[in-house]
Amino acid sequence: MSSIATLKDPSQERQKQMIAGHFTRLAKAKESGRKVVSTFVPGNLTELLLSFDLLPILPEINALQSGMRQRSAEFIQKAEKIGHSEDVCAYVKCDLGMLESGNVGPTGEVLPRPDLLLLSYTGCFTFLKWFELLKESTDAPVAMLQVPYQGGGRATPEMRDYVVRQLREVIIPALERVSGKKYDEDRLKELLARSAKAEDDLVWVLESAKHRPSPIDAYFGAVYYVGPIFSAFRGTEDALHYYRELREEVEDRIRRKEGPITPDGPMGEQRFRLVVEGPPNWTSFREMWKMFHSEGAVVVASTYTKVGGVYDDGFRHDPNRPLESLAEYCLGCYTNRNLPTRASMIARYVQDYHADGFLVHSVKSCDSFSAGQLLILRDVEAKTGKPGGFFESDLVDPRYFSAANIKNRVESYLQMIEQRRSKVVAS
Repeated sequence: MSSIATLKDPSQERQKQMIAGHFTRLAKAKESGRKVVSTFVPGNLTELLLSFDLLPILPEINALQSGMRQRSAEFIQKAEKIGHSEDVCAYVKCDLGMLESGNVGPTGEVLPRPDLLLLSYTGCFTFLKWFELLKESTDAPVAMLQVPYQGGGRATPEMRDYVVRQLREVIIPALERVSGKKYDEDRLKELLARSAKAEDDLVWVLESAKHRPSPIDAYFGAVYYVGPIFSAFRGTEDALHYYRELREEVEDRIRRKEGPITPDGPMGEQRFRLVVEGPPNWTSFREMWKMFHSEGAVVVASTYTKVGGVYDDGFRHDPNRPLESLAEYCLGCYTNRNLPTRASMIARYVQDYHADGFLVHSVKSCDSFSAGQLLILRDVEAKTGKPGGFFESDLVDPRYFSAANIKNRVESYLQMIEQRRSKVVAS
């Protein structure tokens, strides 16, 4: 994801170059003869696409990049002028507005229209409507993988087999038609083996936040960490090198007992350890991060860093079971899990990472995350005995970001934690 920080670790510079290079390859796809597949972050089948030499393009990444570049407001307004409601997901309106405005990506180059729309996760109903609109705009064919919701709290063998059958009978044939190549399972296995190694390093980095002081911020800082593995690089040598370098940097910070690098420099004293539920706000990302680190609050675990894959519960892409592994990945996406499962995950983070409390960031236009969050908050409070907090904004629509309101809520919440500590000491 695009950098906003003035101070960067070497791995962040590498990541910035990787993502810029990918957008350049997308811009030159037509002249190089590469085919482009539009897909989403949750449940993405990156290794399968790369095994066909197809380039993935992700509409959510386009939208959040636009938000960080302060372009999303104009794109959203353009989408609303052509008839899209204010209540529609801001990602959708931003992406459609960008498409209507020339489809210029973050490197200043025009992005290509997709050759295929691959909907590989159906847990978000908005994704279905989003691709309907993209089909109207691009006239690209659609391949849809129906992924059962984990309503009972777990993925069953029958669910996995249902997804595998669709991969064989629907998705792979569609990719063969678009690419003009036959399915090569040996190549897919090589990509999945690299994915598993990168996932090992990512999990190690995220779990390093159990240290005191935490060497990372597992929300604001970690959105950079998950960028390559959540987008176009899972299964690549680039991802292997990036996550190895990132891990070495974090290991070095642990040895020196240092905290994370923030946009304003190295973080100072860590007075509060928090868990955060929900996506960040991208249009005011740096400002929002400062509200936390300036108060000595470090995020030690978050749910957003699991939206593209929950790896810390043991899942890894398995080259010995290629299609079954991809199916289990799609089924295990964070927002494909029911509310009790999500609440239990957050409660485990609060306990395992010795957090002082947890905050819910409710996003106005994202029902996948926000529906049921107050129930989750009360459940986690009951499970952990730790206080929960709640604040609201949006993903990329700056009209719904109130800096003063959020700052007041965060500061009040931290003061409440401090008061509770004082009472415990006094008693």
